[in-house]
Amino acid sequence: MSGLQKAIDIVTKATEEDKNENYEEALRLYQHAVEYFLHCIKYEAHGEKSKESIRQKCQTYLKRAEQLKKHLEKKKGKKPVKDSGNNKNSKGSNSDSDDDNADNKKMQNQLQSAIVMEKPNVKWTDVAGLDGAKEALKEAVILPMKFPHLFTEDRKPWRGILLYGPPGTGKSYLAKAVATEANNSTFLSVSSSDLMSKWLGESEKLVKNLFELARDNKPAIIFIDEVDSLCGSRSENESESARRVKTEFLVQMQGVGKDNDGILVLGATNIPWTLDAAIRRRFERRIYIPLPEAAACATMFKLHMGSTKTDISDKDYRMLGNKSSGYSGADISIVVRDALMSPIRKVQSATHFKYVRGHMPDDPDTIVDDLLTPCSPGDRGAMEMSWMDVPGEKLKEPVVSLKDLDLSLTRTRPSVNLDDIKNYEQFTADFGQEG
Repeated sequence: MSGLQKAIDIVTKATEEDKNENYEEALRLYQHAVEYFLHCIKYEAHGEKSKESIRQKCQTYLKRAEQLKKHLEKKKGKKPVKDSGNNKNSKGSNSDSDDDNADNKKMQNQLQSAIVMEKPNVKWTDVAGLDGAKEALKEAVILPMKFPHLFTEDRKPWRGILLYGPPGTGKSYLAKAVATEANNSTFLSVSSSDLMSKWLGESEKLVKNLFELARDNKPAIIFIDEVDSLCGSRSENESESARRVKTEFLVQMQGVGKDNDGILVLGATNIPWTLDAAIRRRFERRIYIPLPEAAACATMFKLHMGSTKTDISDKDYRMLGNKSSGYSGADISIVVRDALMSPIRKVQSATHFKYVRGHMPDDPDTIVDDLLTPCSPGDRGAMEMSWMDVPGEKLKEPVVSLKDLDLSLTRTRPSVNLDDIKNYEQFTADFGQEG
């Protein structure tokens, strides 16, 4: 039997003991299992993905072992695990309250990692197009911070904004721009994995603590990427745990009896039609982030090319923008990345090189006449040689040309089809707003 299988068997026994409230035995087994998991990582042959999965399991069970250890220490020093009689003294109540406060503090500490401490440095100008979405986000986030006196009495900023549209259209990128531009606010970026737990009752507590953390750090923005995975439509077939999480999320977003002023919930999804109707209602602004238009596509080509050496003009970029109808921003990024590999392919496949004048690769301030670049066999000064014969410091890379981008565009297909677009347009007609 492998060490991994042995560890899994021990964990199964530990979980059973945990459910049966045999905490001391469960603690011993969890610690034993962690030792086996660490042995597997160190000595057994596993792929990197498998090792990462084992590390996550190790962390999960180690965390549970620490919880049990603290619980047993309290049991020995303060109170029993359960009060089987009807005696309920004040000391027991205070201990329970202390436990609850400790749990809440621990969960808030766990969620502290969701706070984006280092700003992503994405400006509004870095986002091509999407002017409607940018204006809506400025209205919801930037204006209330800069001019709070404008948002008093009945005029209040939006508390929930949903960004939806095809994959790769810039929804998460817009959220990064919000995090950058909202300098004085706390930005909490969470996913369903941050809020879901296998322990009964812990997931809804994490949701509650997320909002309490935001209230303690106002003004705050809670960004939930792929919000559909957390707040899909409720059904009879879903688990009780998933239903309770959605209910807690609804209660916290509604903010009945709670001070939610200064908190914005920003959600992003590729499949808005799967959201629960009550969740959808709480996102007061629902903004469609469509595929980019030709002008935005041209800007994206230019942005993704960055400082790469090229002979492409602004007119060429506009032509590429017109050719890329139906492509998302992510698709254009892939097209450019593929084109950026063209100089390397030319060097690799070249059979002839020639001497040219240019800047030294390792010293841009120095210009020399003896750099080598790939060429056609018929070019003047062409010498038959392969890239293996070229000294590393003497290679001058070819520039990326319009032809390279055209070729990449023809062999990279869009990731969004027409049926998907119809679904988004129908949702926009029913519930949304054009971005």
